[in-house]
Amino acid sequence: MEPITQADPATILPPAGCPAHNRRDDHDFDPQGPETFDSAHAQFRELRSKCPVARSQEFGGFWAMLGYPELLEVITDIDRFTTSKQNAIPKFAFTGVRPPLHLDPPEHMAYRRVINKFFTPPKMRAMEPRVRRSVRELLDPLVARGEANMALEYAQKLPAHVFADFFNLTVDLSTEIKQVSGTYVDAIQVLDHETVKKLSGRLYEIAQLIIDERADGSYSPEEDLTAALIATEYDGGPLPDAMVLGCVRQLIVTGMVAPSVFIGNMFVHLARDPELQEFLRANPAKIPAAVEEFLRLYNPYRGMARTARQDTIVAGQEILQDDPIALVYTAANRDPRVFEDPDTFVLDRDNIKDHISFGRGTHSCPGAPLARVMLVATLEEALARAEFRLTGDPGMAKWAEWGTNFVPLEFIAL
Repeated sequence: MEPITQADPATILPPAGCPAHNRRDDHDFDPQGPETFDSAHAQFRELRSKCPVARSQEFGGFWAMLGYPELLEVITDIDRFTTSKQNAIPKFAFTGVRPPLHLDPPEHMAYRRVINKFFTPPKMRAMEPRVRRSVRELLDPLVARGEANMALEYAQKLPAHVFADFFNLTVDLSTEIKQVSGTYVDAIQVLDHETVKKLSGRLYEIAQLIIDERADGSYSPEEDLTAALIATEYDGGPLPDAMVLGCVRQLIVTGMVAPSVFIGNMFVHLARDPELQEFLRANPAKIPAAVEEFLRLYNPYRGMARTARQDTIVAGQEILQDDPIALVYTAANRDPRVFEDPDTFVLDRDNIKDHISFGRGTHSCPGAPLARVMLVATLEEALARAEFRLTGDPGMAKWAEWGTNFVPLEFIAL
């Protein structure tokens, strides 16, 4: 099928011969199987070519949206699919409602309106020098040493430094949040519910500490997101204390994990492609466009989820009420029905804005502007300092993320 130039799901048909209605007992893939840097994309490409709605019996059974229009349909049709019941696969121990992710419209908008105000272009321009300072502080000793595990020594550390600035926290506290969040995610992956509850409880404690520090009014609601949530009124009164706590608990974790696996992906690609590395070094104005293509190629999200509100059909496949559905952005962004030559890095794609690496619609990622600042600054500073190459095979994170947790690089300082 010829790729289209604009992503209009109404014009995209599922592959010919895609089976339907009788696949609940099928087991198309094992989300917990071993992976290399390329294997998951090869597997998803094969599955997507047969049917863009795959089925796995792991984690109690779930559907996986591998195709672009199918995934877009699920994340934008809030009447048929909800995020309030199960927003991740595997489902893990419930420790409280955390707005806005755990709420559907219109309730979630009271929180999203506040959050969105902190990711405006003026605020991102103000953040950029602080992000770049953190990038340099972390990169310089690695380049000077001449080698590094970029996943552990850079990608795992940068989000904590950036979040410390963004949330007005100490680096030590932000680093603790990052460490607890990482262990929390590891526990989710192995369904260790007791550890999940324990670590989530610690994250709630940290969120409450942050709220308590702002109770005396010393933080401006114009400059501090937590203070803004505390000061917000909704339906004639303040937001409920428990919901503010849940929202802060969500915010301090969201965005910590994805950059940690994604940043290494960019370095793996560039280390494998010295010509692209040299081109971007010579043409730094092209780095933002390269970041967008890296986001399309190497999106780390594949375990975020929705739940069917009712019996429904997607791409001819019958899905029953309460069925969990994985949103495999990792696969959807390489759908050849939307992106021509989808497995190839193509700078300045005509329809690059159609990638859905940050979601779309109601629950699109509000922190996307800050993520872009982090990613662009990372590549600009790294490419200006050194050439780099892989010295071993990348190590891979487990489902629910896709991406690297081990990236051994050698640096040749410029």
